[in-house]
Amino acid sequence: MAHPKRKISKTRRDKRRTHYKAVAPTIAKDSTTGEMHLYHRAHWHEGKLYYRGQILIDKTEEAVA
Repeated sequence: MAHPKRKISKTRRDKRRTHYKAVAPTIAKDSTTGEMHLYHRAHWHEGKLYYRGQILIDKTEEAVA
């Protein structure tokens, strides 16, 4: 089993880990509904699935039919 020849210092270890950080997701506001959603994601609003301001799926029509 491999073992390190020398101890890695705390500073050197922490320098390597600087790239691991939590990033807050970017939020967008839909122009037609005003609903907040993640970029490049479809979102539901009042029984309808919206993407880029257009309706993809309308659940209210299926419930009536």
